[in-house]
Amino acid sequence: MSEVYIMDHPLIQHKIGIIRRVETGSKDFRQIISEIAMLMCYEATRDLQVSDVEIETPICKTVVKELRGKKLAIVPILRAGLGMVDGMLNMIPAAKVGHIGLYRDPKTLTPVEYYCKLPEDSSEREVFVVDPMLATGGSSVAAIQMLKEKGVKKIRFMCIIAAPEGIEQMKLHHPDVAIYVGGLDERLNEHGYIVPGLGDAGDRIFGTK
Repeated sequence: MSEVYIMDHPLIQHKIGIIRRVETGSKDFRQIISEIAMLMCYEATRDLQVSDVEIETPICKTVVKELRGKKLAIVPILRAGLGMVDGMLNMIPAAKVGHIGLYRDPKTLTPVEYYCKLPEDSSEREVFVVDPMLATGGSSVAAIQMLKEKGVKKIRFMCIIAAPEGIEQMKLHHPDVAIYVGGLDERLNEHGYIVPGLGDAGDRIFGTK
């Protein structure tokens, strides 16, 4: 069964409170989304494997910790997931970045694929799939299935706001994928939006309301 980690760090919760506000404009929304992603990345990478490596300081030789393999990738679900990439790259700048393009059909609420471009060695990497919102779960379930079909074995999913319905879909379809959530909300409304949520993350990031 999927492990679900709800981030309870005060800085994350404070910043989520700001982006929920209807008066928060696109500039501030983009900046804070990136900051939240950076803080969540810090928490979500806590269990990455490290190795002992001997180095030389200006004083003497010593043994330090270094990420084992250092093969990481960030895959945002377009378009809203792009808002989380820079914050994560601030923490893991050597990571490669892929992109998966999905949109939700407004009538059926099912995901439709329109783009997929991944690093050539994605199957060897630990991949972080990112999307600010986990609503029905359709897009994230589909995106992760696409990755698995391309041979990716180590996948984690990060979102800023999730609905219980989306969490359940992820657990059902991808029980092997760890889920990192900034805030778990109450429910979905009749239009498939998260309540209380923060509206359409893509529109608020890019100012396209």
